[in-house]
Amino acid sequence: MTMSRLFTPAAALVAAATMALGFAAPAAAAGDPAKGAASFKTKCQLCHVIGAGQKGTMAPNLLGVVGRKAGSTDFAMYSPQLKAYGKTWTPALIDQWISGPTKLVPGSRMAMVIPDAAERANIVAYLGTLKK
Repeated sequence: MTMSRLFTPAAALVAAATMALGFAAPAAAAGDPAKGAASFKTKCQLCHVIGAGQKGTMAPNLLGVVGRKAGSTDFAMYSPQLKAYGKTWTPALIDQWISGPTKLVPGSRMAMVIPDAAERANIVAYLGTLKK
């Protein structure tokens, strides 16, 4: 029996498992924007607006949030800590933020926490569709 015939079933099994694991994690991390829109409506839209030119009264407008510097809009009620934070909102940073805003930026005013990683991924995917 040749070496290639001996290892083919094992190699196929390892390759299949690797592919399954390799594709499962990024797909979950990418999120579903449609599900994110639904979660946004029930969890975020109470405070945040997303329309062009809309001013948030409770929280900033999230239109174009991905790629924007934290605390940089004309929203008047940012905490001094968030205004001083200085980082740019990336999908990973938004995920970290909505998993625990006061853990990421102590003294920040946002109280909503999304503990479920899949729901956060969906919301982040949705926010990524909101371009100016």
